[in-house]
Amino acid sequence: MATPSDNHYLAGLDLTGRRVVVVGAGPVAQRRLPRLIKAGAAVEVIAPQATPAVEALADAGEITWHRRDYRDGDLDGAWYAVAATSSDEVNAAVGAEAERDRVFCVRSDNATEGSAVTPAVAEHDGLLLGVLAGGKPRRSAGVRDALLEAVQSGVVDEHPEPHAPGVALIGGGPGAPDLITVRGRRLLAKADVVLTDHLAPRELLEELGSHVEVIDVSKIPYGRSASQQVINETLIEKVRAGKFVARLKGGDPYLFGRGFEELLACAEAGVPVTVVPGITSAFSAPAMADVPVTHRGVAHEAVVVSGHVAPDDERSLVDWEALARLRGTLVLLMAVQRIEAFAEVLIKNGRPADTPVAVVQEATTDTQRSLKTTLAQVADDVRAHDIKPPAVIVIGPVAALKD
Repeated sequence: MATPSDNHYLAGLDLTGRRVVVVGAGPVAQRRLPRLIKAGAAVEVIAPQATPAVEALADAGEITWHRRDYRDGDLDGAWYAVAATSSDEVNAAVGAEAERDRVFCVRSDNATEGSAVTPAVAEHDGLLLGVLAGGKPRRSAGVRDALLEAVQSGVVDEHPEPHAPGVALIGGGPGAPDLITVRGRRLLAKADVVLTDHLAPRELLEELGSHVEVIDVSKIPYGRSASQQVINETLIEKVRAGKFVARLKGGDPYLFGRGFEELLACAEAGVPVTVVPGITSAFSAPAMADVPVTHRGVAHEAVVVSGHVAPDDERSLVDWEALARLRGTLVLLMAVQRIEAFAEVLIKNGRPADTPVAVVQEATTDTQRSLKTTLAQVADDVRAHDIKPPAVIVIGPVAALKD
């Protein structure tokens, strides 16, 4: 005869406005409460003490916390209960009351003794996945994770119908294909046309279907470059032809990525746009080289600066004198070619010549490399090590923390 845990009936409960009692306020309850709150349940927690996170939920009014021990009768009027104390005896008492009052109850200490079990759950764009594995939580969690990844990556298409015509401005992250956001990967998998550049994760293009048109609009530093006007016109032209277009960029679309220029062009043409933020190399590249851009007691500011024009260029909008007076972190993007001029102007206006500097090239990729130097030496070291774009330069005490 099968055990009860082998024959669970998987159902979706509508708990909106309905009383749910959670007995216990420790780590287990802390894990269960957010989804109950999101489901709209009127959650009451019964426990003499609580973790700081559970206490914060009570302080915010998201749950009601009765700061006392459990008493028989506490489940009166409840629709659902969770016994999540560290005491098997208390959990058993909660389960017994639930059985008597016909309230479905989850036992955190012994799933087979409860009248309900919590599935391994994941949520994706309005799709709720729940997996039960007969009381084997690691198995159910593993299957859930695999299903979620398949849906997120587009291997399983939860929306088989074509995407409506429009543009998705997608930040692809710093370079590694698994550092694109979940939303970005999902929309990329729906695209009919992909406009990409050399900074976007190249491996993601291999996952696209053979029907997807890929257009290279790279802006190679000091080399071949697609004009922004051509890019804007191509986006609009493809959408008007009934296509869903993914504009795949490196990093984040709005951080020196001209993403807002493309959004404005599309908006003017009446083309709908979805913006998907990305992980910027300004912070992720230093992190990959063990350089935090901020650190308690070391840096209270982090300033990101574009290095695409020299300090004395009339087009420059940067106040280099003000930057030189800062004591925190300065992150330079697109600055390899002009690093000597940037170092000189910073030193001239007060930044110490021995200020630590870290340079990280092609972060998160197989060809990543980095060097540590000083502001006075950075230009010579960049030349000596033949550092090429894309590279991120970090100036400030944080660059020497690991040392």
